[in-house]
Amino acid sequence: MPRLFTVRTMVFSCVLLLAFVLVYPTLHAYLEQRVEVDQLRAEVEAARERNENLEADLRRWDDPAYVTAQARERLSFVLPGEKAFRVVDPETVPDTPPADDGPATALDAGSTLPWYANVWESVEVAGETPVPGSEDAATPGDNGTPAPPAGG
Repeated sequence: MPRLFTVRTMVFSCVLLLAFVLVYPTLHAYLEQRVEVDQLRAEVEAARERNENLEADLRRWDDPAYVTAQARERLSFVLPGEKAFRVVDPETVPDTPPADDGPATALDAGSTLPWYANVWESVEVAGETPVPGSEDAATPGDNGTPAPPAGG
């Protein structure tokens, strides 16, 4: 009857097990590094493509026609002698005219003033608007007379 496990088979099995234990961590690290290198190559290629796009955009700014078009589009610039029109979406404009509560200001919808003029006008309007509960307003319990000015 032949023996299933000979000494030679046992030694061969131990050598294979030892080889696997020694080679597996190295092989595993190698495969992980390959994946990482592939990812880094993809990132480098994406960065190169983005760099090429940015350089092309930079070269476009050397063209005076492109600069003019960007100024018109982004900043709403108009050349001398031209008329500027602002098109308002008819779906957002109310059909009824606004109530006449007082003088129209740049804060009203559809103002064509620049943003800094709108900001300044809002500061002026805010300075003229009375604030309830301030020193200038009447306080309850004093028969409706305004409070005297402070410091005087």
